[in-house]
Amino acid sequence: MTNPRKTTAWNLVLCMLLAVSALLLPGCGGKTGVYLDSAMDFGAVRSVAVMPLANLTREQQAADRIRDVFSTALMAKSGIYVIPPGEVMRGIVNSGIANPSSPTADEVVKFCKATKTDAVFTGVIREYGDLRSGTATANVLSMSMQMIEGQTGKVIWSGDTTQGGISMTDRLFGGGGQPLNVITEKAVYDLLGKLF
Repeated sequence: MTNPRKTTAWNLVLCMLLAVSALLLPGCGGKTGVYLDSAMDFGAVRSVAVMPLANLTREQQAADRIRDVFSTALMAKSGIYVIPPGEVMRGIVNSGIANPSSPTADEVVKFCKATKTDAVFTGVIREYGDLRSGTATANVLSMSMQMIEGQTGKVIWSGDTTQGGISMTDRLFGGGGQPLNVITEKAVYDLLGKLF
């Protein structure tokens, strides 16, 4: 006959190991997709434009907020000059770009000549804001960005990221996850880490 105290202690240790494993599991995911043109000399890129982002979320200001954080972080991390949003809009109008969030290759070449930039960034915001699962709620941001070379209109870099979401800790103990501004910065720096 087995000792009930040993069985209870073993069950407790086993439960603790399972709980620790469940907490660490969300951090074990692989990297999200990234494309990098190996033939491109990224050191030649000195100035860029960040186009208005496509927004597939219910939050109307999501694209503008993320574009602002992305532009600032890009200048801070790389030293590349990002032309101001007003110049971007003037370049869009002068170049006759019908859909600035997804311009054609010819439109990009025309835009870059007009604004004297080396490349443009375009992107899509897929999720931004609250994510609910059962009783748990947390903020999430999912987005993708691409860099298009100004002389050819060719995509030379593309990456995506998802940050935030409901963790196992949120499910077990409640809580609302991280603030949206923290998640936005994490997503932007994750993307820039895939570029540089």
